[in-house]
Amino acid sequence: QVQLVESGGGLVQAGGSLRLSCAASGSIFSIPFMGWYRQAPGKQRELVAGISNRGSTDYTDSVKGRFTISRDNAKDTVYLQMNSLKPEDAAVYYCHAVGRINVWGQGTQVTVSS
Repeated sequence: QVQLVESGGGLVQAGGSLRLSCAASGSIFSIPFMGWYRQAPGKQRELVAGISNRGSTDYTDSVKGRFTISRDNAKDTVYLQMNSLKPEDAAVYYCHAVGRINVWGQGTQVTVSS
């Protein structure tokens, strides 16, 4: 079955950028929806951005205009480009694949200093 591994997290200053990657062990072409979620301490896990297998995207309001989700089916990888990062963006970011399966990655930490 599909396994997901996130990478690209780290420490950045406010206003900086990071690109997160979610590499799948299997093909993501047949997975209807891939999403990036985040969870900060004491907060619920929330959907940040999602992308369908047809390329349609959606974003939570707080990241619109700053984050971009994309997928490269040939590389079985989903990306989250994060620009103009704010301290409130700090969280553990998780990749999620949903369809007939429900698979989560282990998460990658994003820390934003003010």
